[in-house]
Amino acid sequence: MTLQLPELPPDVIILIINYLCPRDLSALSGTCTILYSLVDNYGWTKYLRLNPRPSVSLSQARGKWSPTQNARYNILTDQAWSELHFVARPLSRPWIGRFQPVLALNNSRLVVASGCTIYSYRFAFVKSRRLDAPPVQHEGTISLSDDSRNIRCDITSLAFIEDGRRSQTLLCGLQNGTYVKVLISLDKANKMTSRVIPFANHPVTLDTIQSLSADGSLLLSLTYGGEASLMSMTSPDSILSSIHLTKRSWKSFLNMEASSPFAAFGTSSNTPLTIHSVLSGSELSQQPTTILSTREDAPSFRSAVYGICRASTFFPGGSSPQILVSGWFDGQVRVHDLRVSPGELGGPATSSEPSLSLSSSSQSTSEQDSSASTDRVPLRPVLTLSDPWTYDPIYSVSSGGGNGSHIAAGSARHSVVSFWDVRNPSKGWSVYAPGNDRSPVYDVVLESSRLFGATESRPFVYDFGPGVTKDTYPFIKPDNLRKNKSNPISYYVTKYTHTDGIAKDRH
Repeated sequence: MTLQLPELPPDVIILIINYLCPRDLSALSGTCTILYSLVDNYGWTKYLRLNPRPSVSLSQARGKWSPTQNARYNILTDQAWSELHFVARPLSRPWIGRFQPVLALNNSRLVVASGCTIYSYRFAFVKSRRLDAPPVQHEGTISLSDDSRNIRCDITSLAFIEDGRRSQTLLCGLQNGTYVKVLISLDKANKMTSRVIPFANHPVTLDTIQSLSADGSLLLSLTYGGEASLMSMTSPDSILSSIHLTKRSWKSFLNMEASSPFAAFGTSSNTPLTIHSVLSGSELSQQPTTILSTREDAPSFRSAVYGICRASTFFPGGSSPQILVSGWFDGQVRVHDLRVSPGELGGPATSSEPSLSLSSSSQSTSEQDSSASTDRVPLRPVLTLSDPWTYDPIYSVSSGGGNGSHIAAGSARHSVVSFWDVRNPSKGWSVYAPGNDRSPVYDVVLESSRLFGATESRPFVYDFGPGVTKDTYPFIKPDNLRKNKSNPISYYVTKYTHTDGIAKDRH
C-alpha cells in the first residue's frame, strides 16, 4: 500500500520538512492546504530560528508578518545582497551649512542630529497582503537652540537610553560639554511631541562630549580631551567611575554583554585602540587590559581610530560580543577577537604595512602616552579589510547586512561607503551616497536589509529589501539629484567593485 505525503502522520511530515531547503519548502507549501499549514507553522518557523535576521527598524513589521512573509523577505534580501541590488534614497533635502551629523535608532524611530537640530523619522507599518517594505516617515524636527549662531550647542553624540521599553528617551552630548535628554513621543493625533530636559554637566571640565555609548542601564561618555565617565541612568548626576586617557579621543564603545564586560576607546595616539575592563559591573580599569594593534610587532604604531562597533549578532566565526570592528586613519577596517590571547597568535605578524605620516591634529598625544603599556603584547586583528582604490580614513563602521556577515564603512571623502562580506572579503565593493559630494560619511548603521548613513549635507538610506515603493521613504522635492532611469524609486548612485575599481553599475 502506497501512502501519499498528506496521508502520513503530521509528526512524520514535520520531520521531513526539517530537512528541506527554502526552495523545497516553497514548492511543498503550494501543493495543498494541509502541507501549506504544516510548512507555514513548522517549516518556515524553523528556518527563521536557524537563519535569524536582526533588524531594529523592521522589528514592528516582523512581529506582524507571518512566518512565510518573514522568510520570503529574508530570502529576497539575501538575493539582493548577493547581486549588489538596492534602492538608494536621500531622506531629506540638503541642509543649509555643513555639519558633522550623528545617528541613533531604536525600534520606533531613526534620529539624525545635525548642528543643533534633531530630525526624527518614525518606523511605521502598513498592513497589506503584499510584502511592502515598512515605511520610514519624517515625523518632525527638534531644535536645541533658538540662536542658530550658537555653534557651542551643536550635538556631537547621540544615544537612546533605557526608559522602561517606551523607546522614546534620547540623550544628546553637546559641543559645550553638557548633556540634554529629549523625550520623543506621539500624541493622540499621532503627531510627534518632544520635551527637552537638562541632564548633567560633566563634573570636571566643559569639554566637548565626543562619544556616547549606552548598554542597559549604563552610559559611557567620552570627551574630546579623553575623559571617560561611566554613569548610571537611574542616577545620572553621579559618576560611577572615570578615567583620563590624556589623548585626543574620538570614539567609545561599551559592551556589558561580554563574559568580561569592557569599554573600548578609539584615540589618536601610539595605542589608538584600547580595551578597559568594567570591574564589579561599574568601575573602569585605570589602565588598558588589552591593546588592539595593526600587527603584533608594532606596539607603538601611531595612528587613530574613529569608528568602533561590535560584530553583528550572527557574525560568521562566532556571534560573540567580544568580536570588535574598528575603522582606522590608514583606511583599514580591522576585526579583533578578544577571545584570542596574543600568545595564541603564533608569533609576530609579517605585515608590510607602510608607516604613516599623520597630520599634527591626529598625532597629538602626551609624554605619558608614548610610554604607555609598552610592556604589553598587543592583540593583532584576525581580519583586515580595505578598499584598494582609496587610502582615505574610515570615519564610521557598522556590522550586519543580510545574514549578518557584512561590514560597512564610511569613508572620510567623496561620500563613499564600502561593503565587505567577511565570508569572501576579497569581493568587496563601494558606492557613493546620493549626490556624490566630497563629504565624509560621518555615521552609518547597518541592518539586515537597510543601511542608514549621513554626510555633511543630508541623511540617506540603501534598502536591499523587497517591496520598496514611492511611499516607503519621505518624498524629496527635485534638486540636483538624478533619478535612476531603470528604477524611478531609486536615485542615481555610482558603485564599483574592489577587484577592478571600474564604476560599471549605476543605480
